[in-house]
Amino acid sequence: MRAITFLTSIFLTGCTIVGIRSSQEAPYTVVSNFDDIEIRLYPPLVVAETEVEADYSTSGGIGFNRLAGYIFGNNIQKEKMAMTTPVYREKVSQDSGEKIAMTAPVLQEQVADKWIMTFVMPSGYNLSNLPPPVDDKVILKEIPAKKVAVLRYSGSLTIERIAEKSQALSDWLTQHQYKPLSKARSAAYDPPWTLPPLRRNEVHIEIE
Repeated sequence: MRAITFLTSIFLTGCTIVGIRSSQEAPYTVVSNFDDIEIRLYPPLVVAETEVEADYSTSGGIGFNRLAGYIFGNNIQKEKMAMTTPVYREKVSQDSGEKIAMTAPVLQEQVADKWIMTFVMPSGYNLSNLPPPVDDKVILKEIPAKKVAVLRYSGSLTIERIAEKSQALSDWLTQHQYKPLSKARSAAYDPPWTLPPLRRNEVHIEIE
């Protein structure tokens, strides 16, 4: 039942098996372009996020259903909102709550995993007019404007692939003398049934 709910929720985003996207995308300005890497400026964004203690695969379904439930009416006003891409995911260390990079260390087996999943709220919403969530595990917050290095790739969105691309972006930043201000996070734009060659996946690292 959970899997059916998950797939139905993603279907409502307006994506199809061939990768056609109709969802609103978080706005940004491209500052520089280096083949598959971009430097972008993002304005302040209002987001809904949730933390899930589970492995990578399990946390994806739980987190998505929780946030999709919020935007599809599981809020105090029972208001339905549009789905916005990308969907962000990042790993949280078990002990300190510190956000850590999705690079090689995340492939090591741990006692428990914690992941944060984030939905960007549609334009026109702010913290004062967003309906409060019914589920107290859904948190609303504003993220300040930032400059972000982004590596774009296609293919399957696996933890190994995320780790590989996160390391590649981190290495590129070091090589080109950019100062990172955050650890890597994953950004996904398509449902899981989209053909891998047509998927748009990204890793993001905030920079100075």
